[in-house]
Amino acid sequence: QVQLVESGGGLVQAGGSLRLSCAASGRTFTGYAMGWFRQAPGKEREFVAGITWNRGVTVYADSLKGRFSISRDNAKNTVFLQMNSLKPEDTAVYYCARGPIPVSRLAGRYDYWGQGTQVTVSS
Repeated sequence: QVQLVESGGGLVQAGGSLRLSCAASGRTFTGYAMGWFRQAPGKEREFVAGITWNRGVTVYADSLKGRFSISRDNAKNTVFLQMNSLKPEDTAVYYCARGPIPVSRLAGRYDYWGQGTQVTVSS
């Protein structure tokens, strides 16, 4: 059984930063990628960034590249999402999920999901 637990969300002012964590446990993640997605009220879940466990290959949503950075600590089975220069439109619930290699931008390709962590950016 795979378990993914996100943490690090909260309320931050526009221009601020947050670092989200996703602690993974259960079956091996070798041969998989991990992705971050977000979903704002009334909107579809959208891809934010992804990284492969073994080689650390990263993929970003074009609109977020440069502000967000994904990384992983294999020894701790944890994936991070560093978010800088946050904007009110970044407000959403952020989810991590396990998916295939190469990194996919499609939520339907991911099989295990965390419960999400709320990020709220005030103007």
